[in-house]
Amino acid sequence: MSRQIHLPEWRVLVIEDDPLVQLGIEQALLEYRQLTIVDMVDDGYLAVEAALQHRPDLVLMDIGLPGIDGIETTQQIKAQLPQTKVIILTSHTTDTEVLAAFASGAEAYCIKGGAIDILLTAIATVAQGGVYLDAKIAHLVMQTFKPTVDVDIVGDLSARELEVLKLVVEGLSNPEIAEQLFISPNTVKAHVRGLMTKLAASDRVQVAVKALRAGLI
Repeated sequence: MSRQIHLPEWRVLVIEDDPLVQLGIEQALLEYRQLTIVDMVDDGYLAVEAALQHRPDLVLMDIGLPGIDGIETTQQIKAQLPQTKVIILTSHTTDTEVLAAFASGAEAYCIKGGAIDILLTAIATVAQGGVYLDAKIAHLVMQTFKPTVDVDIVGDLSARELEVLKLVVEGLSNPEIAEQLFISPNTVKAHVRGLMTKLAASDRVQVAVKALRAGLI
């Protein structure tokens, strides 16, 4: 890995209908003993049954599935297992699908074919209670936000807040930001809360999107 990523001890359910992609995910995660794959399912209906059976910490979810699609599957799983985290891992990149995935309860959206570091960063981020959006599709979500951030807001941000903001946009979790900036995770959390207030954002994804849209980064 290009940088230290702190992974949780999680049980993982993989929902993917392509056998080659299933194999790729399995091989990619073998190196990381913190992550244990409990099952692999290739159908939306079976995915809900598997989730209720295994009660995983994390579901890696494709969108294009037989039965019901990954968005509806996510909604059903989250309705019954709200503590289970869902990361969408797909080749689908339309704005409608991205927004629908988050609306269904997913905590992260990653595009297939990227480096394993991207998926691991998404896992670490959602484990810390954050939301992760693949940089490849950030521009799609940006279009859904009105440009409510005054570009002059940059003058209201401290040098440290700008440093934290840059790392939030890069998708780093609070512990990773703390490690890079040599400050405590609690201090990072306070800076993130301050950024959310100043940018009128309700979560980390909105912070990142609004910062990019306003040209702060």
